[in-house]
Amino acid sequence: MDEVMEITTPEQFKALGHSFRQRLLFALGQQPATISQLAKILSARKGNVDHHLKVLRDAGLVRIAETRTVRGGTEHYYQRSSRRIRVLSPEATSTAAMLAAFAQELSIAPVEPLLNLRHLRLTAAQAERLRNALEGLVDTAEDAGDGEPRYGVLVSLYQQP
Repeated sequence: MDEVMEITTPEQFKALGHSFRQRLLFALGQQPATISQLAKILSARKGNVDHHLKVLRDAGLVRIAETRTVRGGTEHYYQRSSRRIRVLSPEATSTAAMLAAFAQELSIAPVEPLLNLRHLRLTAAQAERLRNALEGLVDTAEDAGDGEPRYGVLVSLYQQP
């Protein structure tokens, strides 16, 4: 799995423009899974999962990690193409879909999430330092491995209009 994928193509933005695809990417964040496993995790129909995985795969966001033969059929294990996705110039539809998927994740979180929104007046240099510090925190966070609870991290710094 690559470390970071930068989203640049119309196909990638379109793929990220649906909240279910965002949820699929979240579900594939730690380990590969089959369509059946993903359907169970996300409480969705296999056909729906298959369709959205195809869109993500065509956009290069998901790939087949492993293939197994099971009872005469072929079973594919899908994984994300990268550990992190960086959207440098977000389109409104993909941002809205990401936030909708994030809201769905929050609604079923077993522990009260940390949400903090603060508005600051910053110079360009201060904003750049804050951006670098936030990216550094996310980049250096280490995964504790299998058996530990999963946590989602959403970090944003934006300039208000």
